[in-house]
Amino acid sequence: MRSTDTARQRFLRTLAPVFVCLLTASILLALDTPKPPDVEPPAARAEPPAVLVFSRTTGFRHGSIPAGIKSLTELGREHGFRVEATEDPRFFEPTRLGKTDCVVFLNTTGDVLDDEQQRHFENFIRGGGGYVGVHSAADTEYDWPWYGRLVGAWFKTHPAIQPARINVEDRTFPATRMLPATWDRTDEWYVYRKNPRPNVRVLMSLDETSYQGGGMDGDHPISWYHDYDGGRAFYTGGGHTDASYAEPLFREHLAGAIKWAAGMTPHPPRKPAVPTDAVPGDATPDKGATR
Repeated sequence: MRSTDTARQRFLRTLAPVFVCLLTASILLALDTPKPPDVEPPAARAEPPAVLVFSRTTGFRHGSIPAGIKSLTELGREHGFRVEATEDPRFFEPTRLGKTDCVVFLNTTGDVLDDEQQRHFENFIRGGGGYVGVHSAADTEYDWPWYGRLVGAWFKTHPAIQPARINVEDRTFPATRMLPATWDRTDEWYVYRKNPRPNVRVLMSLDETSYQGGGMDGDHPISWYHDYDGGRAFYTGGGHTDASYAEPLFREHLAGAIKWAAGMTPHPPRKPAVPTDAVPGDATPDKGATR
């Protein structure tokens, strides 16, 4: 019995150094293996897109601007983008624009930016920024050809506020995918100086047989988008009335546009538009026309 225990003890003593070596190697290997960094993934750390809502007017002023700002602020909370509203053109400088993903011209009118501010805004778009024009954004900056091409068409005149039928031509775009094929709603329907269709992707057009005062020979785009000069541009002709900003579908229409322009919702782009000397209409609106 003693000889057996002695043999067992000698065997265990022989294995002990092996166990020690294996244990040491395991510890060293564990210490040498890098741990994954204890940080949030980039998507979780990134701030929500920043949207600047600009509503300065030097011409006709829409009474619906406060309702529009309120609606866009609510939509930002619902859809995950930050909204800052201003009428101060001094926001159009490199530092502020450098922190902005999309600029909304909400019922702007007249000359709203000086030459230097215009250059900063052009650089913002050329750097990949987004633009959303609402209603009288088309009644803005008639002496700035670059802006005319960005917005796509300039205001000419309009009939009285009335119901009309909208044909939704493209229901794949983020601003129209929630809409029915035909959409009946009431607003102030602009007539534009030139048809923007050759230069943009038309999303919606008015059925001129459904209301009085169409004025565009049966082909009447009312919302469109395009890639322009390095950035993204969207326009909708709706948004004159306070009631527009309480309509669920119109609100989602605006939210989808902003999310696309801010880069939140991608959409297959068309061939980028190249600025030319052509401008979308004459430099001044019809005299006496209200907006």
